[in-house]
Amino acid sequence: MLSKPSQKNMVNDVIRSKNSKRSQLIWYVFLAPAFLGILCFMVYPIIESLRLSLFNSSGTGGTWAGLDNYKTVLSSGDFWRSVYNTFYIGLFQMIITIPLGFIFASMINTVSFAKNFFKVIFFLPNVTAIVAAAMIFTFVLHPDMGLLNYFLGKLGLPTPLWLSNPGTAKWAIILLGVWHWIGFVIIICLANLQAISSELYEASTIDGASGFQQWLFITIPNMMGTFAFLLITGWIGALQRFNEVYVIGGTTGSPNRSIQTVVAYIYEHGFTGFQFGIASAATYVLFVIILIFTMFNLKITNMKL
Repeated sequence: MLSKPSQKNMVNDVIRSKNSKRSQLIWYVFLAPAFLGILCFMVYPIIESLRLSLFNSSGTGGTWAGLDNYKTVLSSGDFWRSVYNTFYIGLFQMIITIPLGFIFASMINTVSFAKNFFKVIFFLPNVTAIVAAAMIFTFVLHPDMGLLNYFLGKLGLPTPLWLSNPGTAKWAIILLGVWHWIGFVIIICLANLQAISSELYEASTIDGASGFQQWLFITIPNMMGTFAFLLITGWIGALQRFNEVYVIGGTTGSPNRSIQTVVAYIYEHGFTGFQFGIASAATYVLFVIILIFTMFNLKITNMKL
């Protein structure tokens, strides 16, 4: 026979076990809506788009196509032009934004007053809706009523058709991206700059290093991880560019498809042409491109998965 203390301990253990299971069940109940949301709005669309990429479908039903949709996408001149536009705009945006953002962050980090003011001023464009920003740029660059051509005319300078010329239209999208993204780059760079140990700078000062030498041999090497992060996120964002292109150039990226990106190409075929099989195939081609570039960026920056 068990003693009374032993029986009491056993009862307490059973009660604790039941309470623990009840507590776990409550957590599962709270997690269930989020889990169902992920299944309905992420997992199911991924699986359905993969299925649609193998069918000739206008959104309902469809006939089996196998890999024909992928062949159509990969042999399409419009698709490869949209890929070129996507990489061109994304590359030059990062070439301008990351170095410029790092320089601004370095300057803000050295000031002894109003740091928060400068952070807010530079970060404001990033919290502005990209659609609203694109509409403002469209107004500023309007050939007749735009502010830019108004001031150029007052100065007696030529007033180009900024959004009607393929070359200048690309650079309008690039400058819009720089204006919108540079605040994010500055904030990320500032966070890392402030995490660099001050002892490194103190030791280099004792050794006679100038401020520029400290920036070149201490600051920049310690920022390599941040630059890698900005490159990866920058490429992912560039390859998914759509909103500003749609506002300024429509689904075809006017003029003459010069600013149409891959996502705009997908939208054109899916929601304008109702060729959901081709649009889904292009989506998975884009997924592979993003995956390759992410792995490439991780490789060149000596980071491991």
